[in-house]
Amino acid sequence: MRGVRSRRDRRITEEADIDGQFDAEFAEVAATFRRQLRRTTGGAALGVYHRGRLVVDLWGGRRTDDGERWRSDTLAMCFSTTKGVASTALHLLADRGLVDYDAPVDTYWPEFAQNGKATTTVRHVLTHSAGLHRIRSLVDGAHRMLDWEHMADALARAKPAYEPGTQSGYHAFTYGFLAGEIVRRVSGRPIDRFVHDELVVPLGLDGLYLGCPPSERHRVAPLEPMGVPHIPWAPLRRIEKSVGESVARLASLARSPVNPRRLFNAFAPRGIEDVIWGAEVMDAPVPAANGFFAARSLARMYAMLAGHGTIDGVTLLSPATIDRIGVVHSRGLDRVVVIPLDWRLGFHRVFTSRGVLPHAFGHFGFGGSGAWADPSRNLALAMVCNRGSGTPIGDLRILELGAAAVRAADRVDRTLGSPVRSDQPAAAAG
Repeated sequence: MRGVRSRRDRRITEEADIDGQFDAEFAEVAATFRRQLRRTTGGAALGVYHRGRLVVDLWGGRRTDDGERWRSDTLAMCFSTTKGVASTALHLLADRGLVDYDAPVDTYWPEFAQNGKATTTVRHVLTHSAGLHRIRSLVDGAHRMLDWEHMADALARAKPAYEPGTQSGYHAFTYGFLAGEIVRRVSGRPIDRFVHDELVVPLGLDGLYLGCPPSERHRVAPLEPMGVPHIPWAPLRRIEKSVGESVARLASLARSPVNPRRLFNAFAPRGIEDVIWGAEVMDAPVPAANGFFAARSLARMYAMLAGHGTIDGVTLLSPATIDRIGVVHSRGLDRVVVIPLDWRLGFHRVFTSRGVLPHAFGHFGFGGSGAWADPSRNLALAMVCNRGSGTPIGDLRILELGAAAVRAADRVDRTLGSPVRSDQPAAAAG
C-alpha cells in the first residue's frame, strides 16, 4: 500500500493507490479496502474506531474522472447514510428531556396533526412506521426538496398510507424532513446548524455537513450517476410506464410484498436525477440524502454511539439512551424495500458478509456508503465513496469491511479481555 504505514511502523510496500494509517491488528481491514479500490474506478475513504481509538484511517482511488487522487480531507455525498446523522441529532434532544419518543409529533409541530396524524408519535417517525414514505405523490417535483418550508407544509398536510405504528415502510426521502422539522421546532435551529453546533463542534469534526458550505465544496468528490438508464423514444417510455403500472396493480391484487409502484413512490420524485446530481443539491439540507462526509468524521460520531455516548471524555448521550436506540421495533419485510431492516430508533440492522451483528445499529446508503456502531464491541465503522452500486442500502463493500473489522476487533478483545457478549439482540419493543 503506497504511502501507508501501520501505527506500529510496519511498512507495507505493495503497490496500490492508497494512503493513511492503521493499527497492525487491523491489517485485514486495510487489505480488504485495498482490494476493493482495485475493483472500482472511483475512490473511497474508511474510518474504524475501536475502544475509542481511530485504528483505521485510510483513503484512496480517484476523486475525479480526470484522475485526481482522493485526499485525506475529501468529502463524499452519502445519500441515505445521512439519516443516521439526522437521527443522532434528534436523540440529543430526547436525551436532554426536550423530546419524548412516545409523544405525538404535533406536541412539537402543531400543524402536523392534519389528515389522521394526531396519534403519530416521534417513535413512529424514527421507526419508519409513520406511513409517510410517499414522496412522488407528495410533491410536484424533486426540486421541492430544496425548499424546507414547502416540504414541512406538504408533510403536515399529508395523509398516511396506513395507520401509523402498524407497519414499517422505508421513508427514503421524507424521513429527513420529518426528523429535521422536529429538531427545528424544538431547538429553534435548522437541522444543519444544530448538527454543526451539537455534533461537529463538541466532537471536533472536520467533515460532517448536511448540504455543503461553499467554503468546503472544493473538497467534494463528484458522484458518478447511478440512476435507471433514460429511454429517449416517447413510445418506448409509454410502454415502460404501462408495463410498470400493470405489474404494480397485479402485485397489489395478489398482495405481493414486492410492489414496484410503492418503491417508485418512495424513491423517485419527478426530476430526481437533475436535483441529486445538480450543483444546487449542496445549497440546502436534505437530511435523508445529502450529507457530505469524510469517513473519519462520520466514524467518530458513530464511535461516540459505540462508546455508550462518550468519546475522549466528551459525553453527548447517556448510556440509557444508547440502550433505547438499539431496541428492535419491527421484524419481517419492510413494506417499501421488501427486506428485513429490523428498525431501531432511527437506524436499521447491521449486516456484514459474515452475518448480522445483533447489537449493532447504523445506516447504509445508495451508492455504497454507510456507517454503524456496535456498543457491545465499542466498535464503529464508516465508509464513504463516489462510485458504487445502485441498491438503496449500500453494497458488498461495506459488508466485507464490516466483517473484517469485527474479526480484528474480536481478536484484540480476546487479547485484552472484554465483557462476554450475548448472541441475542435487544428485545423487540411492545
